Amino acid sequence: MDSALIVSSGERGLSVLSQILRQAGVERLSTAPTAALAKQMLVENEFDLCLINSPLSDETGERLALNIASRGNSEVILCVRAEVFEEVSAHVEDAGVLTVSKPIQRALLWNTLKVAISAHRRVQRFQAENTRLIHRIEDIRMVDRAKCLLISYLGMSEEEAHRYLEKQAMDTRRSKREVAEQILKNYEG
Repeated sequence: MDSALIVSSGERGLSVLSQILRQAGVERLSTAPTAALAKQMLVENEFDLCLINSPLSDETGERLALNIASRGNSEVILCVRAEVFEEVSAHVEDAGVLTVSKPIQRALLWNTLKVAISAHRRVQRFQAENTRLIHRIEDIRMVDRAKCLLISYLGMSEEEAHRYLEKQAMDTRRSKREVAEQILKNYEG
């Protein structure tokens, strides 16, 4: 996990949480004393993890945690007082927010942090795979459009258009997508 935002109104909380995140290997650590400042920072930057030590001076922290989780870019850990832990946890867990009861036990926070790191890595893998699949679909669509142009302008069959694209790609040492782009440029533009 490369970056984290700690939202805590108290200096002591910031210090303890910063120390734990540094031990976990977080390279870029930012802090915000209020939910309003945290929201502004989240507009300007992306963070892998947001750790909220509630209550905050301008809100409880629960709404901020739900807001951050709804964006889907960051893992969120919300630290809440023991007397409201069950209620808050039940309210935010469906959004993917991890909750920790205060007073914070280092071992429990450390384990929660490990879960957040693991979840973040898994989401990153899914996002990378999704991006790869989207690119592949775009390639297929472009090649299909090029085949349609070859069929309509040159009277080729679909098999002939397919073989033509593959042969051009092999002969010119380019991808089928690059060959398709050239065909699209020649016939469409």
